[in-house]
This record gives sequence, C-alpha cells and structure tokens, in this order.
Amino acid sequence: MRVAVIEDNPSLAGSLREALMAMEHAVDIIDHGGLAADILKREHYDLAVLDINLPGMNGFDILKSVRLQGNETVILILTARGDVSDRVTGLDLGADDYLTKPFELREFQARVRALLRRRESRKTAISSYGPVTFNTTNRMVFLDGKEVELTPRERGVLEALLRNYGAVARKEVIAEQIFSFNDNISISAIELYVHRLRKKIAHPKVHIRTVRGLGYLMDCEEE
Repeated sequence: MRVAVIEDNPSLAGSLREALMAMEHAVDIIDHGGLAADILKREHYDLAVLDINLPGMNGFDILKSVRLQGNETVILILTARGDVSDRVTGLDLGADDYLTKPFELREFQARVRALLRRRESRKTAISSYGPVTFNTTNRMVFLDGKEVELTPRERGVLEALLRNYGAVARKEVIAEQIFSFNDNISISAIELYVHRLRKKIAHPKVHIRTVRGLGYLMDCEEE
C-alpha cells in the first residue's frame, strides 16, 4: 500500500519510513504543509501520517482541507502537544487516530496495522478471483488453496491488478502504488515484475494480458 509521511523532522520521518517499508508499504516523505495539501489533492494514498506542527500549513488545516474535498484517505495524526483539546480537534476534523510524541515505533506499526485493517474491513479482506485468493490483511496469496511466495513488489503488482480487475491497469497507476517518489526505478521495471508474477501464478484459468501501449488486464475463469 502507499503511505504519505508528512513530517518535517528528518530523523523521525526517516524512522517512520523504515518502519513502514518493513511492513511492505511504499512511502513518500513530505516535509512542508503547503506541499502536502497540494500532493494529497492529486495523489492517492491508502494512509497519511500527518504531523500537526508543519511549516507552511499546519496539520489541522491540511486535515480540514482533505476532508472537505471528500478525500477518505486514512489519517493518523502525530502531535507533541499534551493538550486533550488538540487531540479532540484532530478527531473532530476527521482524523482516524492519533499518536502523541514520543512513541515507540512498535506502537506506531501496530496503530498502522489496526487502521489499515479497519479500512479493509469496510471492503472484503479476503478476495477470490477464480483460483486466486488474496488476503489484504495478512498479505497472503493463494493459488488453488496453496500459498504462493511473492516478493513485496510482486504482491504490490498483484494488488494493483486486482484493484483494477476486469479493466486495464496502466503501468503508471501500478508504479504509483508500489514505488515511492524516492525510488529511482524506471517504469519499465513493471514489465519485469509482471513477468515474474505470471510465472509464479501460472494457471490455465488465470490470465494477465498485456494491452499494448496501455498496461495490463487481469481476469480469471471461475472454478
């Protein structure tokens, strides 16, 4: 999944990025409030970790702007303030949860897992497409009931294809979901991951079709 870390403290932002990458998420770090508000208008994120004290535009204003636009990105706010009213303000403006600094990275990861589970529970955590089953909670993939060992990037490509199931998933869209801004990787790398994925979930009823000039379309025949 794709996560935005909106935090102007380089050390903390780096630690959060490492913790999230260990959970197999693509992470973008944004260190300016005004820039964050603009990016959140244009880019899709599954989760945003939002500090309150930011240069340019504070986290409360960003949160208010995001929710007024109808953006339902899951938002975890970070605050160094101990005032209960600040936490209440954040939740009232539409934050999904908060953490007060300082905090343990293990607690941060647990909060992220809980928030993303809650997000996925609004949908169906376990999705089946013919012989392919994908559990978005524990990230496990099965083919005819047998677990398939995939790398994080391969899993990310599969998830992107399934999100666009029955329609063309453009390479750019897939790349947005598995790469962060800082990943110096050509979009042509998507072709490699798709090639590997085809081999690992090879099955007569599973089809990942190349739509020349556009991207890929996945469809499966029902059992």
